[in-house]
Amino acid sequence: MIEDRIERETVISASLERVWSLVARPGFWVADEESVRGTVAREGEVMVAKNPEFGDFPVRVEKVEPPTYVAYRWASAYPGQELRKGNSTLVEFTLTQEGDKTRLRIVESGFAALAGSEELRSRALRDNAGGWLQVLDVFKANAEQSSA
Repeated sequence: MIEDRIERETVISASLERVWSLVARPGFWVADEESVRGTVAREGEVMVAKNPEFGDFPVRVEKVEPPTYVAYRWASAYPGQELRKGNSTLVEFTLTQEGDKTRLRIVESGFAALAGSEELRSRALRDNAGGWLQVLDVFKANAEQSSA
C-alpha cells in the first residue's frame, strides 16, 4: 500500500505577511516566475503553472483563509491534463507566526487515490517528496532575502 501524504515544514525568518504573499500565488512551487507573477489565490479559480522543464500544470484554488491557510489541487503526475477525479493531489500550506518568524507547513495528500499503476503512484510520491525539499530551500531563501 502506497503512502498517501508528504509533510514538510520550515521556519522562515520573515513576517507572516511576507510568507503569505508568496504562498498565495497559485502554482508557485512548480511554475516559472513569469507565469505566477501578479497572481493571487481566489477560491475556485484555475490557472496553469508553466514549467519549461516539466510541463504545464493546471492548479485549482480549493480554499483560502488569509493569512494562514491556502489549499490547491494539481495534477503533478499528469502534466498538461485537466484536473479531474483520480489525477490530482491536494497541497495545503499552513502558516503560523512565531515571534518575528513564520512556520510554513506543507502537506500534499491524495497519492493513494491517483488513477494508474502502483508504480505511477509511487513515482509521483517519490518525485514530489524530493521536490518539496528543493522548493522549501528556494522558497525560504527568497522569502528571507526579500524581507531583509
